[in-house]
Amino acid sequence: MTSLLNWRARNDTGENNVRVTDKPILLVEDDRVDAIAVIRALKEVHVENQIVLFENGEEALNYLHDPTTQKPCIVLLDLNMPIMNGIEFLKALRDDEPLRRIPVVILTTSDDPEDKLRCFNLGIAGYMPKPLGYIQFVEVMKAIDAYWTLSQMP
Repeated sequence: MTSLLNWRARNDTGENNVRVTDKPILLVEDDRVDAIAVIRALKEVHVENQIVLFENGEEALNYLHDPTTQKPCIVLLDLNMPIMNGIEFLKALRDDEPLRRIPVVILTTSDDPEDKLRCFNLGIAGYMPKPLGYIQFVEVMKAIDAYWTLSQMP
């Protein structure tokens, strides 16, 4: 199985030791504390991909449209951000043919049913509430990593 985050083969000790993909993870998050928690949690679950961080959707879209940048394997997206919020970013991403198939997982404090509906209508891969504590952030990152380890892309 190939993971979007990274593919792993286990040696006799059970350690993760084979890395096939080195595509970055795009984290779009305006809250520095949450961004640090996500990055630390990903490292704790041994996701070694480069994390590319932007504080709003406009900056993230500019990055994605830059032909010199490597496209991410997944986008972890907050909804409530200045300049261009997560839903506006998601609409722009889905309207862009070369970018529309990049999987997006929402990480947000919003529990608004309308936000969830809009996001799923725009083809997100998942909607995860932001946990209150760091240990819960680790569990959410484990779940995302496990899902993408089993998932197959077109």
